[in-house]
Amino acid sequence: MAYRHEIVEKNSILMVVLVLITVAIGGLVEIVPLFTIETTIERVQGMRPYSPLELAGRNIYIREGCYVCHSQQIRPLRDEVERYGHYSLAAESMYDHPFQWGSKRTGPDLARVGGKYSNEWHVEHLKDPRAVVSESIMPPYAFLADRPLQYADIADHLKALRVTGVPYSDAMIQNAKVDLETQTTPDADTDAVIGRYPKARLGDFDGNLEKITEMDALVAYLQMLGTLVEFDKVQPGSLRQ
Repeated sequence: MAYRHEIVEKNSILMVVLVLITVAIGGLVEIVPLFTIETTIERVQGMRPYSPLELAGRNIYIREGCYVCHSQQIRPLRDEVERYGHYSLAAESMYDHPFQWGSKRTGPDLARVGGKYSNEWHVEHLKDPRAVVSESIMPPYAFLADRPLQYADIADHLKALRVTGVPYSDAMIQNAKVDLETQTTPDADTDAVIGRYPKARLGDFDGNLEKITEMDALVAYLQMLGTLVEFDKVQPGSLRQ
């Protein structure tokens, strides 16, 4: 046996071939089973693609590096569930490209932050974090309230995500710009928006009715996090549709 092993060690080409064969077998064992099942994610009721405004806010969230200090993954540990809420489900990130689970918490986890605070609180916190959380070390993002949201190409964002598997319909793409504007307009006819994006938060988010700002979009995104799934109806082992 030792002699045979010596042959492999002295023949670099043979070793490379054997290593490739071993890696290929290992890869097939891991990958092939994924093609034999419909999905690796247990779907849950309520999950939907982001509305155009929420998507724009998520893009800003990523651009500003918020994910570096805030995770969006509650582990199934007692202390985390008691502090943040129901543990995270894989289905909650099924439309995220990329997902925002994170691996570090300089600030609190944001997976369930939606509806926890008012729009006014979020705006004040983003403008001057220490005004509402005295021990915060978060930098201010007051400039978001002055910067108009650029959304002329928002339909293209939805088209690109549809290529990755996010189920944006033709109607969602065609009405992306209008839906974004409607979601931020108080007293607007929002039936179509709610029909396409159930549970979407509506109205002015940053307190400025004169223009749609990046602050509007970011607050809209934060306010929907963790609000789509009714966790009191989720039972382990019965998630698959």
